[in-house]
Amino acid sequence: MAAAAVSASSSRVLVLSFALLAAAVSSLAGTAAALSTGYYNKRCPSLQPAVRSAMARAVSADPNTGAAVLRLFFHDCFVNGCDASVLLDGPAGEKAAAPNANSLRGYEAIDSVKSQVEAACPGGVVSCADVLALAARDAVSLLGGPSWTVRLGRRDARAASRDAANANLPGPGSGLQALVAAFAAKGLSPRDMTALSGAHTVGRARCATFRGRVNGGGEAINATYAAGLRGACPAGGGADGALAPLDAETPDAFDNGYFRALVQRRGLLHSDQELYNGGSQDALVRKYASNGAAFAGDFARAMVRMGNLAPAPGTPLEVRVNCRRPN
Repeated sequence: MAAAAVSASSSRVLVLSFALLAAAVSSLAGTAAALSTGYYNKRCPSLQPAVRSAMARAVSADPNTGAAVLRLFFHDCFVNGCDASVLLDGPAGEKAAAPNANSLRGYEAIDSVKSQVEAACPGGVVSCADVLALAARDAVSLLGGPSWTVRLGRRDARAASRDAANANLPGPGSGLQALVAAFAAKGLSPRDMTALSGAHTVGRARCATFRGRVNGGGEAINATYAAGLRGACPAGGGADGALAPLDAETPDAFDNGYFRALVQRRGLLHSDQELYNGGSQDALVRKYASNGAAFAGDFARAMVRMGNLAPAPGTPLEVRVNCRRPN
């Protein structure tokens, strides 16, 4: 009887183990486990050169395009994973969300990249999500930053949610605790968060996002730096669309200038300066400010981790031919 009981117990454990394993495998469907560096080796062997050449033309014509495409990738992955939902048109989609409306750019660049990819490999072989992941990597590299191997095999969402974007994207007024929590919710560490924030070493922000910081009291900001910004972004309003570089030192070069600016209290956004304001990330910011190679390595690794974020199970997915609309 004892032996039979042990046998039955072992069988139940074995069945349970197989069930848990099956559930785990199922939950990984469509996630990083399904991505591969060689996904398009046979399907579209000219994919990566096609993306690189299209991005090289775009960045050469306007370096801001590189920063815009990088920001598109962030805003895509943070809302239900890296599924190109941010590229879908529509008043109820992510483009209409508060963090994105009148702010996100780079859509035309991705349209151009996708067109070149379709010319090389027609019929919806390569997903818009993979095009965006590769374009973001190449944008960084073309601006002088690091490169990394992109795992491929993502699929595209058929719908986008304005409400989900509003709920998931941290804003320019976020404090350090809120930033850490937002990244932790995506499985990203505080170190990942600080490294990824270094994307602000390129690009520009609208006056509406930093008016309170440069005109208000109680902000940790260099007085001379704030005074220089107030002329283009006055407290009284009327200049919401006026732009200022996120890294005034080298605005179109992907380097560690952003972190040097933070140490000098010259972060443009409140959320930027929160990384260096007497909190948990101060030491890491100082390290990146003095060691560009350390920042570049951490940034590349964090981009891979963020690029592995997958849509929620059950999300309807496809490979879109036109990135702006479902097939």
